[in-house]
Amino acid sequence: MAKVLELTFLTAANKPVKLTVDEPHEDLTEGQVEAVMQQVIANNIFRVEESPLATIKSARIVARDTQNIVSR
Repeated sequence: MAKVLELTFLTAANKPVKLTVDEPHEDLTEGQVEAVMQQVIANNIFRVEESPLATIKSARIVARDTQNIVSR
């Protein structure tokens, strides 16, 4: 089963931005994830349409189970 950590931020213009990390560690804590998200914001790493990431909106781990029906 594939897992993805989805980190969702809001820009200064209040637009949502989602960053994803494939196969996150199983034992991540809320504190660890929040700390990293705050670092991303503080270091102004990403800008979207000239607007920096400003606040944390959410974080979640999404698990997908893919089943091929037809494969050639």
